[in-house]
Amino acid sequence: MDAAAAAGVVVASVDHLKARKGAFRIALIPPEVLRALNDGLLETVNLNEFMALELPQLARSIAGHVGLDGASERLADTIAMLGAFKPMQRHTHIARALYDLTALHAERDAVAHRLATHASDVARCWAAQWVTLSGLPLPAQLEAVRRFAADSHFGVREIAWMAVRDAVIASLDEALALLQPWVFDADPNIRRFASELTRPRGVWCAQIEALKAEPWRALPLLEPLRADGSRYVQNSVANWLNDASKTQGEWVDKLCKRWVAESDTDATRYIAKRALRTLSKGP
Repeated sequence: MDAAAAAGVVVASVDHLKARKGAFRIALIPPEVLRALNDGLLETVNLNEFMALELPQLARSIAGHVGLDGASERLADTIAMLGAFKPMQRHTHIARALYDLTALHAERDAVAHRLATHASDVARCWAAQWVTLSGLPLPAQLEAVRRFAADSHFGVREIAWMAVRDAVIASLDEALALLQPWVFDADPNIRRFASELTRPRGVWCAQIEALKAEPWRALPLLEPLRADGSRYVQNSVANWLNDASKTQGEWVDKLCKRWVAESDTDATRYIAKRALRTLSKGP
């Protein structure tokens, strides 16, 4: 049996774990689930599973899966220093090590594809981070990150927008223009990406000072989403405007009133109410 066939047998053996509900404490994660997660055979289903991962084991497993040397000196050196970094920084360093190893591989495109389509959401997160490392111009970065923006796993989708955040800030006007078609996409994940990526404040990322000062510059992205049928998108648009309300409260208030007057739908009213939540609290 070749390696691919053997992997198929192993993956099939964990199918019964895929419909599980995540444990509400790390200590309650079943050993069988934890083994499969660390072997790179399962996606995490909640933050507890993500935090419980043994990154050295997972990194070596995934390296082997995609055709890299899991025992390489480059990866070993990275694993040895992980303890010196915060949890999310550890993932960045592993992604960088795998990127460097792939750059030297004779079949680097095939390796990259296997990582980007891996069964483990964490592996796909690392692949998404490669977009940051690529040095590509902004249009090419957005093209490369699109598959991760549409990923079925929420964690991969979050890493996707963070991977291009700095590039967007550096070329904001270009980014706003390039993202306009995204807000009309049939996939709500893609529409939400355009909103979440450009939030003035965002979460765990650099702030976009230009949009804190002049949020109206992003209206071509926001206007088409004001009555979006997806709650996932609605929450992102509302959070976008709530971010802006902390620096341009009067503008956000007027915008929400106009939206409700022009589009008196449940979706628009929901967005407006959530967008104004900080202003509603008062000083």
